[in-house]
Amino acid sequence: MRIGIQTNPSAGGGRLATLDQIVDQVASFATQGFATAAFANIFGYDALTVIAVAGRAVPRIELETAVVPVFTRHPVAMAQQAVTTQAAAGGRLVLGIGLSHRPVVEERWGMSFERPVEYMQEYLAILLPLMRGEAVEYSGKRLRAKSQLSVPEGPPPPVILAALGERQLRLAGAQTDGTTLWMVGPKTLAGHIVPIITEAARQAGRPAPRILAGLPPRRRGPPRGCSARRLGARRGAAARRARASRRNRLHREPVRVRGRTAADSRVPALDGGTWPRRRGLTGRLRAPRRRSKPSCADASAASWPRRAVRPKASSTTRRWRVSSRAPLPVR
Repeated sequence: MRIGIQTNPSAGGGRLATLDQIVDQVASFATQGFATAAFANIFGYDALTVIAVAGRAVPRIELETAVVPVFTRHPVAMAQQAVTTQAAAGGRLVLGIGLSHRPVVEERWGMSFERPVEYMQEYLAILLPLMRGEAVEYSGKRLRAKSQLSVPEGPPPPVILAALGERQLRLAGAQTDGTTLWMVGPKTLAGHIVPIITEAARQAGRPAPRILAGLPPRRRGPPRGCSARRLGARRGAAARRARASRRNRLHREPVRVRGRTAADSRVPALDGGTWPRRRGLTGRLRAPRRRSKPSCADASAASWPRRAVRPKASSTTRRWRVSSRAPLPVR
């Protein structure tokens, strides 16, 4: 198992970090011994471009996109940029790609999210051979390509596919090097993710898939200016609701609400599989709001120890990346 960490694109106060600041973060991660630095690709910097810049300045550490959405780039353009970034980073790129989400694809980009798994199958049929330098002549229902790239010497970057549903996991195991996850618990990994993707890789004659599990770290103290006494006074029902909400995001993990186990009902997932929904809890899975300056009011949603330890200012935005090629132990 290897431990990585996600870069922080924010400079605080609602300002975007400069490229020099992000490169300094990556250099700091490499000095601290992290195996991987992950780069989100949402509505700020382009992750592949930032990796090309950081890879020229910082040696050794692996550089991962987590993840680049496929709908905004034709697979020929994705392949061309990926092999260029791989060359700039000295062969240390891990290309994480994903489908994104229906509201983003349809409402923000004005594109169709219909049959997403089939779209990804066509996408990989073009992307993977192009990065190996092979000629591609493909005509599918959604994508077409007739192209070949002049690629530099050396292996192409490994491709990691974001997946939760069974169909997407089987596609990841059969055609790519693994999967990348966010907020998935150990029971889901051991009982759902690992068995499906490992069996798909075995049937396709591929090596054991790589599994990248992203988790938020636990903060070790209250915000500045919030006394331990006020922190203790704000615990109780609000803290229990917050913990239940966080557990609800670990889609297949059991949740205790008011002394009972919430019942499950199956709802369709974005990639054609299914997620369980917890009755009695919110029906939408969404990330909590992030404030630039946490206040004592935020302490009600935290499970900090009684002994307060002042954290670093940037600790609220760190995301740990756990990489494994074998099933994680479940205690």
